[in-house]
Order: sequence, then structure tokens, then C-alpha cells
Amino acid sequence: QVQLAESGGGLVQPGGSLRLSCAASVGIFSITAMGWYRQAPGKERELVAAVTRGGRLNYADSVTGRFTVSSDNAKNTVYLQMNSLKPEDTAVYYCNVRLGIAVGGKYDLWGQGTQVTVSS
Repeated sequence: QVQLAESGGGLVQPGGSLRLSCAASVGIFSITAMGWYRQAPGKERELVAAVTRGGRLNYADSVTGRFTVSSDNAKNTVYLQMNSLKPEDTAVYYCNVRLGIAVGGKYDLWGQGTQVTVSS
């Protein structure tokens, strides 16, 4: 089985918090990075936050200081703690897992998406 299971979205008021989780089942494949993308209506899908196999973190400028990405590599799970949420954070959030296939090769897995709505 090669699949992702993500959860944690919902409706929250501005200033509130949510925690997203994504557990990956990847069989014999190796994970090189895990992270989160989001897509709002009429907007392109964008990287929110990611963590590489080596522990390097990457955040979008718009979420730096408010969101925290973390991973449990033993469990192949990535989390996104979202604090101080703003209405502009409203989007469908997608878990992404990148697999290393061979030298120079890669394959991306995508979660089904979870809706995050920030509204008063």
C-alpha cells in the first residue's frame, strides 16, 4: 500500500489554531521530504511548509512565525501546527510526500486535501 491519510482541518475563528496530521504508508520506498501545500479558490497551489529527510525546514513567507512543521520519521508522519490563523489562510491543505526512486529520480504522493476555513 502506498497512500497518505491526512486530517485536522476545520472551521476556526481568526486568531485560533489547528493542527494537521498526515501519515504516510510508502511500502519499501524511501521518503526524501514531507510537507504541506494549500490552494485557495482562484489561486495556484503553493508550498506552505516542508521538512526534508535531513531535517531542513522550509516555510512560506506568509506563514513564518505562525506555523510550525514537524515530522516523526519513525512513523512517517508530518504535522502542521497552525497558530494565529487569518482569513487569508483559508484553503484546501494537501499533504505531500516525496519519494526517492533512484539517483536523480522522484515521485510525489498527495493527500486527499483537508479544508481549513478561518472566519468569524
